Amino acid sequence: MGYEVGARVVYPHHGAAIVERKEMKRAFGRETEYLVLRMTRGKMILSVPSDKVDEVGVRWPISVDEVEDLFEVMRKRDVHEPANWSRRFKNHQEKLKSGDVYQVAEIVRNLALRENKKGLSAGEKALYKRAFEVLISELSFALETTEEKAAARVEDALK
Repeated sequence: MGYEVGARVVYPHHGAAIVERKEMKRAFGRETEYLVLRMTRGKMILSVPSDKVDEVGVRWPISVDEVEDLFEVMRKRDVHEPANWSRRFKNHQEKLKSGDVYQVAEIVRNLALRENKKGLSAGEKALYKRAFEVLISELSFALETTEEKAAARVEDALK
């Protein structure tokens, strides 16, 4: 499905973005159309070949109707995850790379619960921060609100 200039999309591992423009670039001996995405957090700009957006995992943000399901994931408390730090960390990294907002919500929930019980390592703290940012960037689109208000809603769901 084609994304038009101005469309709100989600890029796996980085979160919400706006399609800023389309441009033609010469690559591998042929002209290819690229989508230029401006991430909503920070100053990152990404270029993705238009014919590879599905392969890369670019997708539409969740709808407002799906938000409550997302908060249900975050409210769940009977979580089973590997006791081994490295397996747990790798599992969370894979979930973040997937680009699936429900898996990102699981990371945020799991790490928030672990932080409250035992504390997090430096690596897990960084992963938690990254997952939290990705989650709220998409939620702000779905709820049509600021990232600050989306963050407050996530924090409420985690209590």
